[in-house]
Amino acid sequence: MTDLLAPPTAGGPGDPPAVDPASPAPRRRVRRSGPRSTLTPGAGLGLGIAVAWFSVLVMLPLAVVVATAGEGGWQRYWSVVSNEQTWAAITLTVGQAALVTAVNVVVGTVIAWVLVRDSFWGKRVLDVIIDVPFALPTIVAGLVLLSLYGPSSPIGVHWAFTRYAVFLALAFVTLPFVVRTVQPVLEELDPDAEEAAASLGAGRLTTLRRVLLPALVPAITAGAALSFARAISEYGSLVLLSGNRPYQTEVVSVRVLSFIENGNTASAAALASIMLVIALVVIVLLDVVQRRVSRRG
Repeated sequence: MTDLLAPPTAGGPGDPPAVDPASPAPRRRVRRSGPRSTLTPGAGLGLGIAVAWFSVLVMLPLAVVVATAGEGGWQRYWSVVSNEQTWAAITLTVGQAALVTAVNVVVGTVIAWVLVRDSFWGKRVLDVIIDVPFALPTIVAGLVLLSLYGPSSPIGVHWAFTRYAVFLALAFVTLPFVVRTVQPVLEELDPDAEEAAASLGAGRLTTLRRVLLPALVPAITAGAALSFARAISEYGSLVLLSGNRPYQTEVVSVRVLSFIENGNTASAAALASIMLVIALVVIVLLDVVQRRVSRRG
């Protein structure tokens, strides 16, 4: 009888563990799935309109150009690239665009820094003038540059119809890109981070490499990609200023126009698709550089 009234004792090694009724029940682990990507009817409609508009303006024209260029197969591409005049236009355009982009990366970043971090008389006027190449028609820009650097130059500099003219025209039309991409980032960048780095003993070079560059590199590379893509497609400002001299100052856009005027649409499309591939390769390379610099920073 006493054995029946005795409290239960702990079981042996093979018995299940005793459960205390006062202890809280064990929680079950619930597997949480990732966030479901659901679109509201309004968001779906907006996405559809955006995709349709982008397709009509960009994707369909590009698809037509590639299809037209591919009518002759690889032989068409080889005949276009192997042409000496076309190859000279490609090397001139890509080389000058790369040079202008490198200059814009340095000068554009400096201009953005001055506009954000410094205060001086005429700052607002300079900030407005930066956007003039955006608003000015490129043919007008070519006329302005021709009047300044042409045969009747008031400053005695005759660079028209030379490679220098190509550089000047491309630099003029691509000036705002790096400035306008870097400037908002600098405005949002807190100067306290630089002061904290300086208080910890970091020099200016270390602060630039470890604090400023990781924040600015994405904006700089974005501006550089826009600058390069704009430079290799420039036409209006070069018509008057470069002289369109074959093998010397003829750029790709003028070469494409000459193909079209001669009724050779397939060669024009092939050359256009080649420049499209070059632009995409440069954009991807800039993105890779941006990622590596950000990681090292």
